[in-house]
Amino acid sequence: MLLRDIAQAAPGLVRIIGNDETQIRSVCSDSRKVTKETLFFCVPGMRHDAHEYAPQVQKAGAAAIVVDHELPLDIPQVLVKDVRNALSYMAAYFYGNPAKRLHLIGLTGTKGKTTTSFLIKSILEKMGKKVGLIGTVCSMIGDKEMPSTLTTPDPIDFQSLLLRMADAGVTHVVMEVSAHALDMDRVAGMHFDVVGFSNFSQDHLDYFHTMDRYLQAKLKLFDSNMCEKAAYNCDDDAARALEGRGFTRAGICAEADVFAKDIEISERGSQFMLTFYKRYSIHVSLHLAGIFNVYNALLAAAVCDLAGASGEQICEGLEAVAGVPGRIELLETDTPYRVILDYAHSPDSLENILKTIRQTAKQRVIALFGCGGDRDHEKRPIMGEIGGRLADYCILTSDNPRGEDPFEILKSIEEGIRKTDCEYTVIENRREAILYGLRIARQGDVLVLAGKGHETYQEIKGVKHPFDEKVVVKEILEQHA
Repeated sequence: MLLRDIAQAAPGLVRIIGNDETQIRSVCSDSRKVTKETLFFCVPGMRHDAHEYAPQVQKAGAAAIVVDHELPLDIPQVLVKDVRNALSYMAAYFYGNPAKRLHLIGLTGTKGKTTTSFLIKSILEKMGKKVGLIGTVCSMIGDKEMPSTLTTPDPIDFQSLLLRMADAGVTHVVMEVSAHALDMDRVAGMHFDVVGFSNFSQDHLDYFHTMDRYLQAKLKLFDSNMCEKAAYNCDDDAARALEGRGFTRAGICAEADVFAKDIEISERGSQFMLTFYKRYSIHVSLHLAGIFNVYNALLAAAVCDLAGASGEQICEGLEAVAGVPGRIELLETDTPYRVILDYAHSPDSLENILKTIRQTAKQRVIALFGCGGDRDHEKRPIMGEIGGRLADYCILTSDNPRGEDPFEILKSIEEGIRKTDCEYTVIENRREAILYGLRIARQGDVLVLAGKGHETYQEIKGVKHPFDEKVVVKEILEQHA
């Protein structure tokens, strides 16, 4: 492909410096992956500006670079106003604009995106569609799973994945769209058939700094240039920003278009009457516990209604999902107490999971959790207070300390838990903390392992160490039988 053809896809193109007939055979934004005839994007980052690596990628054989200011190098350069934005459009063009062959469904919100995306995928499959999924836990082409590193991939990986899906016969793609992805233009130029908004609560303030900026990033998905139709959780306070725009409202408490009534919550799931626009209702037996999963199901139903699903297809799809990896997942432990794995790593998600467990727990609720390093510091004492208020016993431990001192993180969590009367212990080593939790759990107790969920690693001082809590629990139980 010629450089000038790819360059024309960038909406902020200023000019091409050098030979515009340079042949391009690959695109890349990681300087370590540059090969001959690569077009390299000099993306400015939070810690490093890739313009600094331009001499290095030139030596590695790059054919051309995309920049936001001219560099003193003898290499063809595409000068654009915004490299991040240009990357999304140019990557889409390089891979043949695969999204035009697909129906895109996007989900945003602080919590619930993963579960809702699995529910939507199930409903679409009941419609006879071949479905692709892109999200936090994994990406999928039909039943084939692929690992994920980001909730929403970078534009090159994203467009490459869409092409694979289109070539495999996928017709619909359900994807989680994070606030980071929207703020960083990873999905710039994409147009979604239907989008959904789950809820909004504190998270990621290390990046966004204010709740308003965090919310505004998510709301970009609902601009008319990005979506055709939309549904939102109208019981969420932040969703008021979407009122009056003709979008479908899903909820329980507010005046909704798609709503649930006669709700019954149990240890193994929930049952409710799913009602559409007050026209008709259908009974749903959901295999996912907690009122928050009723909300996830309502949003999935509203989105799929907009996508053309019938009430029967929606009901069948919701009931077909037995569970979602790392989301209120009951582990097979063969013990007199239950062990539940959940990804809860924000104040609101920790409160949701503990309230849900509390409703059905026969004895104590033991909460094991921590907070990630190099992330929002403000939520640490808040999560400590929530754990102390809602659990009978807390085990404070490391999550992903990353580059921070794990004991400093734990001190911040303790500030919150000390405001409660809850008994707790601090065991920094997460494996030892899990061992302790399994040892003190008695018949009828519930041990909640919060924070890691589907993750299979623990990041310490920049290194990801293997740490799959399902495996860890199994190993401990076998070793200490």
